[in-house]
Amino acid sequence: MTVAFFSGKGRRIGVALGAVSAGLLVLSACDKPTPLATVTVGSNSVNSEATCYNDGDAIKESLIQGCLNKKAEKTIKVSMDDKVRFGVDPEIAENGWTLFINGQQAEQEPFEKTYRTIPGSAFFASQTGEPADKTNISIVETKGKKLTGIWQFEFKKD
Repeated sequence: MTVAFFSGKGRRIGVALGAVSAGLLVLSACDKPTPLATVTVGSNSVNSEATCYNDGDAIKESLIQGCLNKKAEKTIKVSMDDKVRFGVDPEIAENGWTLFINGQQAEQEPFEKTYRTIPGSAFFASQTGEPADKTNISIVETKGKKLTGIWQFEFKKD
């Protein structure tokens, strides 16, 4: 003989509460993805989430240089004749963004559009005048004078 511990209505309520609880648990375990930055050379394209990102707030000054010097996870080949296309999510463009080359700021004023093109030759001149074989490029989101996000890419000379 079987005995019903809960009525039909009680079981449905229990199942619904369990489903809601499980859903909240799953959502709380997920990190919100950062906005994406994309680099395209010819028909090759790589995109990346931020290396350092503080959900739109300023990154601590003490962390910035370490973020700029982090090894890029995404690599793309670039020749001197290529056109390098940069694309960012609209929320990055709203604040403004600039490029850093090998950890050094390459532009004075932030760019406020989602897309731009720069010749590949701009990325391989070294400070000694010798051409470099690889270059670390950082797309840096700014908010006034504060840095709010850093995306890393490595360009290998093709």
